Amino acid sequence: MSAPRFSWWRALVCACAALILTVPAAAQSGSTIRVRLADGFDFPVGKPDADGFYKARGYWPNGHLGEDWNGRGGGDTDLGEPIYSIGRGVVILSQNIGVGWGNCILVRHIFREADGKIAMVDSLYGHLHERKVKLHDLVEKGQLVGTMGGNNGMYPVHLHLEVRKNLQIGMNRSSFARDSSNYYSPTAFINARRVLPSSTQKYAVPVNNFAPYGRALADTSSDGSSTASVDVPSFKGGPGTGKDEAKQDDDFWSRLKAKMRNGQTTEATDEKR
Repeated sequence: MSAPRFSWWRALVCACAALILTVPAAAQSGSTIRVRLADGFDFPVGKPDADGFYKARGYWPNGHLGEDWNGRGGGDTDLGEPIYSIGRGVVILSQNIGVGWGNCILVRHIFREADGKIAMVDSLYGHLHERKVKLHDLVEKGQLVGTMGGNNGMYPVHLHLEVRKNLQIGMNRSSFARDSSNYYSPTAFINARRVLPSSTQKYAVPVNNFAPYGRALADTSSDGSSTASVDVPSFKGGPGTGKDEAKQDDDFWSRLKAKMRNGQTTEATDEKR
């Protein structure tokens, strides 16, 4: 008996099936992912009102660009406490950056402001003990994204939270102005947007528009791969060499580590909740 002939239409069916199967993967690795508007924002610990936690260090421009949250139990009793997404969004980074950052999560949120304009922000959760979400996961407000840590013992256990207006910062803070042109005070941002209008409509959210740590955007994509970390960061637009920038950043982390071990806290530009 002769072998059955493989007709042209069978080849076409196989090709179409292969294309259909690759569509979800392509959507995940593409430049945008469709996300519903956030319906409001809450605190990342002790949801929804940070019960059992306090803000040990606040936000101020040209200084501390986020907030440090600690458990009221003192010491490292808050190790492993749940960290929640402050709002609905999509994970644009889930990676152990190392250096002073450790395990980090970045979530991008799209929302409608009170004046009706659509806006986007990134929320960063740093020094985590564990990461509970992966790149391009869709998350809801109050969803577990990680657990509280201290960058593998580099710091006393706490959560470092940032809210960024500039969607290109990623993990390269030294490349951008360290002020309120690029950052929000997290508490002020959350309190002003506890409840927001939403709908079932989805919007295209960019997910690959910032550079991995220490790299230029043109060099590689922000896919969370191991190639995102380099020994000597090189930054654009700043004075001096990449080594100078890296040394300044190292000095900052050293000062922060010393302050936290001495139990020092700082005032913030916004009032505590």
